Amino acid sequence: MILVCLSILIVFVLLYYHLVYSPLTLWRRAGVAQKSVLHNFINSWFLFVKGQSVVDLIKGFYDEFPGVRYSGTYQFNSPILVIRDPVLIKKIVIKDFEHFVDRRTYIPEDADPMFGKSLFSLRGDKWRNMRSTLSPAFTSSKMKSMFVLMKECSKNFVKFFSEKNQEITEVQFKDISTRFCADVIATVAYGISVNSLENPENEFYIRGKSSTNFGTFSKMIKFIGNLAAPKLYKLLDVKLADKDEREFFTNLIEETIRAREEGITRPDVIQLLVDTRKGLKIHEDDTTEDTGFATVQEDKRAKGIAIENLTNEDITAQAFIFFFAGFESVSTLVCIMAHELATNPDIQDKLRSEIIKVGGSDLTYDVLVGMKYMDMVVSETLRKWPAQAGFERICTKPYEIAPVHPNEKMVKLEKGAVVIFPTVGIHRDPEYFPDPDRFDPERFNDANKHNIVPCSYTPFGGGPRGCIASRMAILETKILFYYLLSSFELVPVEKTCIPLTMAKNALLISVEGGCWLGLKKISST
Repeated sequence: MILVCLSILIVFVLLYYHLVYSPLTLWRRAGVAQKSVLHNFINSWFLFVKGQSVVDLIKGFYDEFPGVRYSGTYQFNSPILVIRDPVLIKKIVIKDFEHFVDRRTYIPEDADPMFGKSLFSLRGDKWRNMRSTLSPAFTSSKMKSMFVLMKECSKNFVKFFSEKNQEITEVQFKDISTRFCADVIATVAYGISVNSLENPENEFYIRGKSSTNFGTFSKMIKFIGNLAAPKLYKLLDVKLADKDEREFFTNLIEETIRAREEGITRPDVIQLLVDTRKGLKIHEDDTTEDTGFATVQEDKRAKGIAIENLTNEDITAQAFIFFFAGFESVSTLVCIMAHELATNPDIQDKLRSEIIKVGGSDLTYDVLVGMKYMDMVVSETLRKWPAQAGFERICTKPYEIAPVHPNEKMVKLEKGAVVIFPTVGIHRDPEYFPDPDRFDPERFNDANKHNIVPCSYTPFGGGPRGCIASRMAILETKILFYYLLSSFELVPVEKTCIPLTMAKNALLISVEGGCWLGLKKISST
């Protein structure tokens, strides 16, 4: 009996050592600061039952070891290096980009092409070539051509609430902002017109909302499963998007492609992809003024060869991920900016004064992007609440981080190592942004914005792999608030949560309860 118990104990100790202790002490052995084995085990395996928002999670990574340039953590048994120092971030994501070209593959291409073939998931030359194919759709000049389409959606949005016979209309702002973003994406990416406020149950909005909702248990399990056991999920043919969602978007995009090939043209993303497949050269005009300070600048190292043999599946993947990214992140930006303006009425009044000052018979692209205070407000919203709480890269070539401080050792990263950049932590660090919890657009005035430490402000990621659609996100937000603040004052109501509470167990930054605000009509007299 003693021998049996001893054997069981030995087996248990060996399993613990190889499956828990050894993988979860890698950083400690490499001389990198990390939390205890127990902390990392709990943090990895019980992440989604701990009741923690993604903002708290990423900021927690950043705050664990103040003063160090990097620290170690784990996702399940996989080591992750957290890069805290903006100088080192700049070196990794820009100067040494060739060592960190890729992101992790959350959904393999052959397991779920709708996600796996998208620009977000592609790697190496496949990513470069697709980025080069899509980039012309997101230049400033293309934004200028899409401006009219976005403006129409904004006018429809404001008109809907203006026609209500109420002095103050209480709205769940997350809900109405997702409807606005769905309408914008429908027209600028898919070439269709919907009005999701007038027609709240339209299929485009309903399917889109369902496909981007990662708060459901089934979607969460699918996402975690693809991270923890990708081969098993591939074998079981488990796809992230539900069957009806995949069929809806696939059929919609294929119908749109057929219409474009028959001669219908629109200044949108699908048109660009269809024209590229036909071998048409897309002219890029770099003379148009950019949409804002927070815009990700295109980098020549992201350049590849534009793909002319695009399949319908390729086009579907790009159009779907465009919806997936724009629907949730931009609607959250709109929702949070509305809340910040409602709870900071002096800032709202100053922005409205600028709108009145530049307002004419009709808004133009050049007038909008020339509004300095509007850009300051959007930039500060993205500082407190970045589009990405953090971003990551995969080491594609062996890389060494040389010691700088006396207590540092050489850190060697092998191919496949994961590094993350805790954006929200750096954005909330008083060393870079004093009094970080205060909403202060003056951080981004002409005198201050050029003093911002490079790579301490990365709301859309950084380097050649930064968000390709940052211009569009900024532009549609500015257009909406131009028209919204011309007709309404944003005010707190009884159900307004002050301060904002972030949703727990959500994969992206999301507001708990959806953010209730009041739209108070501005008297025309």
